[in-house]
Amino acid sequence: MAENILVMKNITKEFPGVKALDNVNFEVERGEIHALVGENGAGKSTLMNVLSGTYPYGTYTGDIIYEGEECRFQTLRDSEEKGIVIIHQELALIPELSIGENMFLGNERKGRFGIDWDRTYHEARTHLDQVGLKENEHTLIKDIGTGKQQLVEIAKALAKKVRLLILDEPTSSLNEEDSRMLLNLLLEFKKQGLTSIIISHKLNEVAYVADNITVLRDGATIETINNREKNVDEDRIIKGMVGRELSDRFPRREHKISDEIGLEVKNWTVHHPIYTEKVVDDDISFYVRKGEIVGFSGLQGAGRTELAMSIFGRAYGTGISGQLFLNGKEVHIKNERQAIEAGLAYVTEDRKGNGLILPQSIAVNTTMARLDKVCHNGVIDRTKENIVAEEYREKLKTKTPSVQQAAGNLSGGNQQKVLLAKWMFADSDVLILDEPTRGIDVGAKYEIYCIMNDLVAQGKSVVMISSELPEILGMCDRIYVMNEGRIVAEMSVAEATQEKIMAAILKSEKTENEGE
Repeated sequence: MAENILVMKNITKEFPGVKALDNVNFEVERGEIHALVGENGAGKSTLMNVLSGTYPYGTYTGDIIYEGEECRFQTLRDSEEKGIVIIHQELALIPELSIGENMFLGNERKGRFGIDWDRTYHEARTHLDQVGLKENEHTLIKDIGTGKQQLVEIAKALAKKVRLLILDEPTSSLNEEDSRMLLNLLLEFKKQGLTSIIISHKLNEVAYVADNITVLRDGATIETINNREKNVDEDRIIKGMVGRELSDRFPRREHKISDEIGLEVKNWTVHHPIYTEKVVDDDISFYVRKGEIVGFSGLQGAGRTELAMSIFGRAYGTGISGQLFLNGKEVHIKNERQAIEAGLAYVTEDRKGNGLILPQSIAVNTTMARLDKVCHNGVIDRTKENIVAEEYREKLKTKTPSVQQAAGNLSGGNQQKVLLAKWMFADSDVLILDEPTRGIDVGAKYEIYCIMNDLVAQGKSVVMISSELPEILGMCDRIYVMNEGRIVAEMSVAEATQEKIMAAILKSEKTENEGE
């Protein structure tokens, strides 16, 4: 019988008006990779925050038995001293500090006269080698990509002599190649005896890497699925998560696409905002008809987000040139406010950083893009604002006890619904959705897809940027493929496959290399 490194018994955690965890039981075997899955709001992150001491003993009921000993952690440092290290979805790195400095922040290597920098950087190099990161330890965090930053976080955990590693959505912002490298690294650490808990909405990755899969639903433990033979399919996991089988991941839609063009971009070129000689998007031309969902696929760094932000009121870039047409008329938009007034919406991929004001209520967030619609003589009518927010809460099935709830207290999927409600209330004609389902579960994804279908049924034009190829193929009418700042292919969804999309990217890279 396998030995447990962790047993969590009857864990109950309540927030005002919400029971986040209801008598949860969770066991992890020593040396395994254990996946924790469930819909947004199921309690996964809350359970791990209890384990790590983020929610201290006394704010929950139940017992934590780790390495055979009952633990009552009051702080994150308490759990780290026992070898439990959590890496959150939002990486805790300081961009202006070096890799080495970040790795030992709060865990400094001290000498006789302060910090021993030689030892700091020597140990940093050792742990970077363990995770296979070749970057110089003196390199600033802001100068490396997200995938490498994730490796720095793992190296940082190794520096704390981690024995139980918790990763919360570690691949949510990574492309497929970086994601697979990270998962293979966890498998390698498993061979060395490290125990890992991984929270992920990417069920194909869960099935690939996990030995056991525990399903939470509505704050309760539903089941633990043995996956040691790696023969559990995604549908089996989904059934446990949502309590039913999802016969179709993508809702059916009648494709009523107009001949009228809602958005057209011609010869659009964008330069980097700081390194102004660098071209980020080069001579881009595309169009979206009314009633159409057009997808943008590509690897990280392809320039998709930069393109979207530059179109939306020049929110990104410098030296922008080209033509922009809305409903057949050329427009000259200088800022985000003018973009909104012209009927453009941009649903950012960073809902917490740029999309929502987290401490503010759902009501405030719902109306803030078009306050003029809830104002009277320059004063916000709070009653009208609440009525509007309540209408969208019901329409989008946002799970919350009240529209006065702070947006920051919602799960990721419900935050995404509030972000969509904001732009639906703005009544935009063209919506650019940048990674609209990043970090949310399959059930919430389905609901977001239904909202997208409703928007195009109303004659709206939708641009969808996504790094998930099944999502692009399942939701879009046409697909543009981008690589290194250029559109390298256009195809209808009927002719598109994952292989064709990747082949277009690889072919463009080969052509560019041959031209150099």
